[in-house]
Amino acid sequence: MTLKNRIATLFFCASASIFAQETQAPQAKQDSVVKQEIKVSFLDSIKATFVHDEMASCIDSMWMKELTSLDLYNTMLEDIKTVDIDQPVDYELPTELLKERLRRLDEKSPFNIEYNPGLENIIKSFLKNRKKHFERLMGVSQFYFPIFEEELAKNNIPLEIKYLAIVESALNPLAVSRVGATGLWQFMYQTGKQYGLSITTYVDERSDSMKASKAASQYMKNMYQIFGDWDLVLASYNSGPGNVAKAIRRSGGQQNYWNIRKHLPKETQGYVPAFLATMYIFEYHKEHGITPSKAIANHFATDTIQIKHHMTFKQISDLLDIPVNEISFYNPSYKRKEVPAITGETHYLRLPKDKIALFTSNEEKVYAYVKYEESKREKPFERLQPQRAKDTSAIAALNRDFIARTRYHKVRRGDNLTEIAAKYDVTVTDIKRWNHLKSNRAPLGRNLKIKMPEEIIVKNVKNEAVKDSTQKAVAVQNNTAEPKYTLTYKTEKVVVNKDVIKYHKVKSGDVLGEIASKYDVSVADLKKWNKLRGTNIGIGDQLKIVKNERVVTTVRKEVKVPVTERTEDIAVQEKVAKIEKMRTTGIKDSTQLVNYYVVAKGDNLFGIAKKNNISVDNLKAWNNLKDNAVKVGSQLIISGEVAEVPVDETPKKEFRTEEYVVARGDNLGAIAKKHRTTVDQLKAWNGIADNSIQVGMKLVVQKTEINNEETQSRVASSKSKSKEKLYHVRKGDSLFSISQKFPGVTIADIKRWNNIKGESLRPGMKLKING
Repeated sequence: MTLKNRIATLFFCASASIFAQETQAPQAKQDSVVKQEIKVSFLDSIKATFVHDEMASCIDSMWMKELTSLDLYNTMLEDIKTVDIDQPVDYELPTELLKERLRRLDEKSPFNIEYNPGLENIIKSFLKNRKKHFERLMGVSQFYFPIFEEELAKNNIPLEIKYLAIVESALNPLAVSRVGATGLWQFMYQTGKQYGLSITTYVDERSDSMKASKAASQYMKNMYQIFGDWDLVLASYNSGPGNVAKAIRRSGGQQNYWNIRKHLPKETQGYVPAFLATMYIFEYHKEHGITPSKAIANHFATDTIQIKHHMTFKQISDLLDIPVNEISFYNPSYKRKEVPAITGETHYLRLPKDKIALFTSNEEKVYAYVKYEESKREKPFERLQPQRAKDTSAIAALNRDFIARTRYHKVRRGDNLTEIAAKYDVTVTDIKRWNHLKSNRAPLGRNLKIKMPEEIIVKNVKNEAVKDSTQKAVAVQNNTAEPKYTLTYKTEKVVVNKDVIKYHKVKSGDVLGEIASKYDVSVADLKKWNKLRGTNIGIGDQLKIVKNERVVTTVRKEVKVPVTERTEDIAVQEKVAKIEKMRTTGIKDSTQLVNYYVVAKGDNLFGIAKKNNISVDNLKAWNNLKDNAVKVGSQLIISGEVAEVPVDETPKKEFRTEEYVVARGDNLGAIAKKHRTTVDQLKAWNGIADNSIQVGMKLVVQKTEINNEETQSRVASSKSKSKEKLYHVRKGDSLFSISQKFPGVTIADIKRWNNIKGESLRPGMKLKING
């Protein structure tokens, strides 16, 4: 038996060695091939060692952007302030049915819920105008309501108080009112401090859903001990207990909210009705066809972990692959998007449970990465260590400089980010960051941006060479006379991208989707630009379209040109020629009358005034400027001289038109037949694309050209007149002083030419001088 066992053991060992040789042979071949070294960043190396938990995330990132928006909060706040509960609202909700539902709510609630016309009006107003908002709020409430209900139940407070947070903040923990009330429960600074909420540079616990709910519950409990009525507790939460006490006194001691309502502040008058209307809609949303939106998250699917080292949300996002917006949603109390580490204090981070598991499984590596990031910061009073003269490599390094040049790599079939990173000696993380990539997949056909550092050798110049060059420069400067310069102006075309506003006139059959497609914009942008709540648009409406286009502007710059004897001779000859031209023709050269200055980048009023030998006061007066601010590209009047305006002497065709107002029952065919013309001609005259017309429209039905004799007589009369001139009024000018500057021109002429009735003039006015 022993011999058989020994033989079996020897056979097993032999077969194992043979199998090992066969498996090692291809492995040896693989090892013989030199593997390509892939460069990875410290972050990549840390994340490569993570132990990942296979738990799926249930958060949609698009909802996170929705939560950070304050549009819903601002809208609801404006409704409460401006709503007129005495104004009837047209909405299909029978009064008797509403009374019955309110009676049922009153039975299971400690609030005094009784029907009154004001409450009916505000309920109908919310149902008519805010249905979509309540669908979103019901989706968000699935995360917050369990937190509220737990704290309210601890203090034996009605659970219906949870609806108050909707009225206060529209369930936005980052909401801030105009007076500084912050968070889900809108605590003021002093009230928050009074109820134990910490407010520091890093943390504002008024935005913490759990701690703020605990403080709100304690406040409600204290107010109920004072007033003994939950309606008055709600009123005191909005306006303060002092205002409620005053309203009770002014009403003669009455203690029902609806009896003292008219003595409360205006905002509080709509506050309790808005709360009751919100409660009604949440309780009867199915009956009104309101479907709650998708749940953003469930509170029970999250957990907290104590943070032992200062961390930023960006670092947590990079390590755990969770968006910063999502971290902010779970932790709104950290104002600077950083979790501080302060001695004697504990700070917690709330995340989905799968991310908490990933964090705790790799906690040491997470803190190692944070410390590594912190070590890269420059320390105060840190100095470079002096290098020894013999260390030639260090000296060479000091004589080098690096610049970043951007290259582009077009992704071809078979490429991946790892190979591309190895090719250009960069990391995968850098490529993703430069090109805003969320995954590790290389997008086929796209040009990926690669930033390559290139080295530039900077030559050192010895002190002796520097001294020689400076001495030579001084000698040359002493031997040569200082060159003369003349100022000239150069116009350049600058191409910039600007938002250009266009308008689209709505025609019959137009819809928002087609208009958005035509101008290559989104429907959401169209609605935002034109403040549209729905998709309904009317024929003839002018819709604003904002397009980012290339705009070419002309900028006038001042250039210094060195003056030589040759250029001086040319300038003298040009001046003589201009004087001779003025003497023979009697007309000034238009190039001498530069009355405008185009503001360039870096200009200011004082510099412009100095360049043009005028005062700042005159510059502001001529251009109606209230302060010293000027915009780049704007034209400024810099002279009060007369600028000649050439009169267009070419005869233009003039037409006489006849219009017709469209009446009920009219169509283009009947109108064309009635006025002896064609439908196509009517369309051309009135710019109509289709056959649709509206009652009350004015249509051009006849268009005849005016006789050329009349036009020619006008042109002849305009030729007989001298060229029209414009005079820019300066500070201190009067009609009398201006008339003295132009022989033969009287004050009455200036008034008649410019339709002036009085004697007053404003600096900067342009007066026509026709004489």
